[in-house]
Amino acid sequence: MPAAALPGHVALIGLGLIGSSIARAVAERLPNMSVSGYDADPATRATARELGLAGRITETAGEAVTGADLIILCVPVGAMGAVAQEIRDHVSPGAIISDVGSSKASVLAALTEALPGHHVIPAHPVAGTERSGPEAGFASLFHNRWCILTPPEGADADKVAKLSAFWEALGANVDLMDAPHHDLVLAVTSHLPHLIAYTIVGTASDLESVTRSEVIKYSAGGFRDFTRIAASDPTMWRDVFLNNKDAVLDMLQRFSEDLTALQRAIRWGDGDALFDLFSRTRAVRRSIIEEGQDDDRPDFGRSDHIGS
Repeated sequence: MPAAALPGHVALIGLGLIGSSIARAVAERLPNMSVSGYDADPATRATARELGLAGRITETAGEAVTGADLIILCVPVGAMGAVAQEIRDHVSPGAIISDVGSSKASVLAALTEALPGHHVIPAHPVAGTERSGPEAGFASLFHNRWCILTPPEGADADKVAKLSAFWEALGANVDLMDAPHHDLVLAVTSHLPHLIAYTIVGTASDLESVTRSEVIKYSAGGFRDFTRIAASDPTMWRDVFLNNKDAVLDMLQRFSEDLTALQRAIRWGDGDALFDLFSRTRAVRRSIIEEGQDDDRPDFGRSDHIGS
C-alpha cells in the first residue's frame, strides 16, 4: 500500500507490553511517523520517557490523542469505555479509534457508545508474551503474526484500509472478521487455554500431598509451559473472561464434555481412542508450525532466548 495510506500521527494510550512494542515497531519501521503516548501509571510514564518510546509522553490521555489520526487503546478491555470517555472531547474529526484487546464485541459496543460519530475499528494483534510493562516490549513482536480487524457494519473502507496498512507496515498479517466470530475463535485458541493453565497451576499449588518446592523443582516441560501462560497479566485476563464470557462458557462446556470422554477412555483402557486423539492433536501442532506461527526447533528454541 502506498505510504500516503498510512497514518501520520499515532497516539498510544497504555504503554505496557503491546503499547511499547507498537512504539518500538513504529520507530524501527516507520521512522517518519509521529508518536505520542500516555499511561495512567505515573511510573510507567516516567519509564517510557527514559526509554524514549515516543516523541511525546503526555500527562493526560486527552493531550496524547490531540491531533492524532490513529488512536490505539492498549488498555484492559474492561477499561475501554472509561478511557474513551476521557479522550472523547480531544479526538480529531476523521481519526481512527482502535485497540488491541483480546475480546471484540464488548470493545466495539463500549467505544461506539462513548464515541458516537467517530471511526471505531477494533483490532486484535494476536501476539504477546507473559511479560508486561514498558520494558517488556520489542519491535519484532508483531512480525509474521496475525492482526485481526473487526470493523463494524458500514465502516469507512478507506479507514479500514489505512488501519490495515499500519499493521502490515509493522510486519503483521491482517485478517478481517466480525466481532462475535472473532470472540468465538479466540475463546478456542487463546481464552480457554489460558483458563486451563490458570487452573492447572492453581491445582498444583494447592495440593497438600505435594509441596510447592517439589512442584517448582520437578516441573517437566508441560507444566513449565503452563506456568508461562499462567504468568500473564491478571488484570487483562480477568477482563477478557468477564467480557467474553458467553463464548468462553460455550467452549468450556465443549471442553468439559471432551475431557469426560477422555476420562472414560482412560478408565476403560480404550487405547485406540487415546491413540486416535493424540494423533489428531499432533497433526494440529504440525499445521501450526507449517503456518509459521511457532518454532519447530527442540524445546521451542528456548536455548536461543535464555536471559531474554
